[in-house]
Amino acid sequence: MISIIDYNAGNLTSVKRALDYLGMPCRITPDPGEVLSARRVIFPGVGHAAASMECIRSRGLDQALREVFERGTPILGICLGTQIVLSHSEEGDTQCVGLLEGVTSKFTLLDPRLKIPHMGWDRIRVLRPHPVLQGIRAESEFYFVHSFFPRPALDEQVIATCDYEVEFPAVIASGSLIASQFHPEKSGKVGLRLLKNFCTWEGAGC
Repeated sequence: MISIIDYNAGNLTSVKRALDYLGMPCRITPDPGEVLSARRVIFPGVGHAAASMECIRSRGLDQALREVFERGTPILGICLGTQIVLSHSEEGDTQCVGLLEGVTSKFTLLDPRLKIPHMGWDRIRVLRPHPVLQGIRAESEFYFVHSFFPRPALDEQVIATCDYEVEFPAVIASGSLIASQFHPEKSGKVGLRLLKNFCTWEGAGC
């Protein structure tokens, strides 16, 4: 069973619909016990880092996430779920879950033609192979909606990037964790391929 973590963030049902389409058994759950017993965990979300972390801590989901990460359970972060697996977010000056060392930063753009949030389809550049990206072309397009982006402390944890005036990490990974700033559940066939790859990945390190 795949547990989709419920922490009062948006977009959870879109992820479940995508997994249902793929025929993958899943449940949306706020229960840390169900997260701990899951074979795979998806940590998606749309919202504010500070409010989300308050909910995560109140439900004990932060400790559950740390435990499944240490066990080697495959974890997929999506959008906000990618940003708050790091140790700190500039959004609300928030201490986060801390599965990886790093900071989530806000876009600061000079080109007035570029708007924040970064929204719509954009091309990624794959830097390093990863089983969850198998069969996905190196410059595929995915759907983004975000004002902040992850900056892990270790360069080797950046698997793919995207260019929006600055080149920012679009996919990060370490051990049993892979996380995308874009929304695979809203990215058509290529996003479904990524989700299907995750659902068969056993969590080996990249």
